[in-house]
Amino acid sequence: MNKKLRTYMVVLPLSAMTILVALPTGVNAQVAIAEVIKAAIKKVIKAIDLKIQRLQNNTIWLQNAQKTIENQLSKLKLNEISDWTEKQRKLYATYYDELVKVKAMLATYQRIKDLTETQTAIVKEYHWAMALFNKDKHFTPDELTHMESVYKGILEESIKNLDQIFIVVNSFKTQMSDAKRLELINGAATRMDANYSDLREFNNQNITLSVQRSRSQLEVKQVKQMYEIN
Repeated sequence: MNKKLRTYMVVLPLSAMTILVALPTGVNAQVAIAEVIKAAIKKVIKAIDLKIQRLQNNTIWLQNAQKTIENQLSKLKLNEISDWTEKQRKLYATYYDELVKVKAMLATYQRIKDLTETQTAIVKEYHWAMALFNKDKHFTPDELTHMESVYKGILEESIKNLDQIFIVVNSFKTQMSDAKRLELINGAATRMDANYSDLREFNNQNITLSVQRSRSQLEVKQVKQMYEIN
């Protein structure tokens, strides 16, 4: 387990204790803690879904803007204009400049699309793993709560990378070089890949633990079938 993943596992439970000081003790406290963590995860996933939807809507808007500008350019029929006034020259130049900007933004959004697909895969992997771990009798309620806290940390880290992408999106309205935009996107993508790698590594470790706790070859076979591994 790498250092990044250990950070998720140690820091998060300590921070959760600060929130849960007033909760009951014993078994009821464990249930309450688990519910608080699950609620927090649902909130994070909802925020992720909203951000991804916003990025998709921006892409659609840009595609529509490109079509509109291209249609306006075609209507000018520049080759057929014999008396090309200064006003028409400025109109053409404006449309052309806007088209170049929109196409550049769309190219950037394609790179962003790759990153959001990784984010979607992280959420999907979490749902897949946690649904199976909850069915797996080899894990205690305490262990399941601990897993949820680790997932919460990974998901919260991944949403920070989405926030970084919105800096790039907003940069189209401000001054930022293409090189700086690419640097921000690549940095967010690298961190997002690390989040995904951490999550999958954590899942694999838990699956391995479940196999090790199996008491017979038949039980091992059942576990492997459940997790779809050889």
